Amino acid sequence: MPINSTQSTDDGPQEAAGGVAAVDRAFAILAAFDASRPSLPLAELSRRTGLYKSTILRLMTSLERAGFVRRLADGQFAVGHEPLRLAQLYQGAFNLRDALMPILEALSQECAETSSFYVPEGASRVVLLRVEPKRSVRVSIHEGDRFPINAGASGKVLRAFGAAQEPSLQSVREQCWAASFGERDPDTAAISVPVFSAGNVLVGALTLSGPADRFNAEQIKRVRATVLQKASQATAALGGRTEIFLSAINSAETSGA
Repeated sequence: MPINSTQSTDDGPQEAAGGVAAVDRAFAILAAFDASRPSLPLAELSRRTGLYKSTILRLMTSLERAGFVRRLADGQFAVGHEPLRLAQLYQGAFNLRDALMPILEALSQECAETSSFYVPEGASRVVLLRVEPKRSVRVSIHEGDRFPINAGASGKVLRAFGAAQEPSLQSVREQCWAASFGERDPDTAAISVPVFSAGNVLVGALTLSGPADRFNAEQIKRVRATVLQKASQATAALGGRTEIFLSAINSAETSGA
């Protein structure tokens, strides 16, 4: 994605607002690579970053020396070995609770309903994390609770985006969310959205649930964009790509007002 900042031919690092311009440009180069184009020629790097070719070549010297990029035999550039080492360090120190709890807390606070995160386990879905709102009437579930995977909004999401990708749930895959009304508990309604890690691997289902008389179809329509945005944030925190949520969020924002 182009930086759209004023380009400079200055060889030295420049002080940018809150950082160093040369470092920002180096990170922009690394961010230009993706799974669809793991190697890129200089011209494409320039197009994607908005940087001059001469600037990219200067930065590439440092990035290549540090192992962050490598030059291929055909002259194109690719990501080097150093990001893999850093990824392994990140994974070793990673804690799913630390990454997701702030998002669940924000979702529950913004929508005043119970937020939770479900993971699949055989024929069941298990509550891995949950946050309840500060109101007397609410959906109350507990971490570790186990429910059938063939019922409920989170069950639909886990079946739609899991390894089997259940054919009957194509509409869930297309819209990137699922809702349920009284499927597990006749007094409960919910909306659920998938969360992915690197490689578009399903991690679990981010869910917002409430009493059916209050959390009705109209209310779910109003909060849908918020739940999708939080799932996108969770996916980004887990190293996944968030493009899958863009059209769903846009659709929800357009129709949810």
